[in-house]
Amino acid sequence: MSLTLFFIVEPPVYQMLACYLAASIREQFGSEVALVGYCPEHRRDEVDPKVVTVLHRLDCGLRTFRAEGRFDPAYPHGNKILATLEPRDTEFSGFMDSDILCIRPNRIENIIRDGAVSLTPAASMNWAPQSIWDDIYGACGMELPEERIMLARQKRGKPRIPYYSSGFFTFPEKHRGPDGKTFSETWMDVAQTIDAADHIPKKRPYLDQMTLPLAIRKAGLVAHIMPDEQHFILGGKMRGEALPEDSEIFTVHYRRWLILKEAGLSRQGKSMLQKHAGVRRIAQVGTDVDAV
Repeated sequence: MSLTLFFIVEPPVYQMLACYLAASIREQFGSEVALVGYCPEHRRDEVDPKVVTVLHRLDCGLRTFRAEGRFDPAYPHGNKILATLEPRDTEFSGFMDSDILCIRPNRIENIIRDGAVSLTPAASMNWAPQSIWDDIYGACGMELPEERIMLARQKRGKPRIPYYSSGFFTFPEKHRGPDGKTFSETWMDVAQTIDAADHIPKKRPYLDQMTLPLAIRKAGLVAHIMPDEQHFILGGKMRGEALPEDSEIFTVHYRRWLILKEAGLSRQGKSMLQKHAGVRRIAQVGTDVDAV
C-alpha cells in the first residue's frame, strides 16, 4: 500500500519543526513513504531557504495551497483540512501536525486500514459539554452515533460520543462516499456547514476536531482507532513524566520543543536530522541553489 505523509510548513515555527518531523519519518519509515510539506501560498515567500534545502535533502516536496478566503473568519487550524483536499498520487495519505516526532521503527500497515480513517481519540474535551453534539449532528441532519469511546486522557467516567484528534490521521485517497465525494471533500463540506451554524459555540479553534467524526461517517468510512503508542501526547498533566516503560511508543506529539527536551527526546530529533539532512539545526545548513 502506497502512502504519503504530509504536514504544514509555515513560518516562523512550524517550518522548523516540520524539518525534524520529516527527518524522523525518513528514519522510522524509510524511503517508501512519500513526504509532502504544504505552505499557505500567501506565505510561501516567507519560508526560510534553509528549510527548503533541508526538505529537498529529505526528498520531501514543498507545495502550496490557497488559504485566504476559504474560512470566514480566518481559521489557521483549518489549514490541515485545506491541505487534505490537495491531490496526491498514493493509495493512502496521512496528515501529521508539525510538532510530532517519530521515535521508533514503524511500518505503513500499522497506521492504515482499508475503508477507514485511522486515528486516535482526542486527549480531552473540556471545552464543551457532551450536549453540544446534539447541535453539531443536528446541523448536518445526522443522528447521534451509537458508538462511545474513552478519550485518551480519560481515566474514569462513562465512555463518550466519539471525538478524535486531528493531529495524526490516515485515510484512503481513492474511496468515494455515497455522494461520490472523497473523504477530504466531505470533511470540508461538514466543516463549512458547522461553521455557518451560528448557534454552535467554540468553533475556533475546535472546528477541525468537532467535524472529523461526522465527516468519517458521512463519507461512508469507519474510524479505526490506533493504539496510543502510535500517537502519544506529551505535556498536559503528564508533563515531566518519563515515557511509560511498559509501552513501545512510536510517535510523540510534543507541542513545544521544550516539552520534547524535558522528555529526553530532543537529542534524538537532532540526530535524525543530522543523519538524513546533514545538520543538527536548520541554521547550520547552507542553501542549495537548485532547491530554492
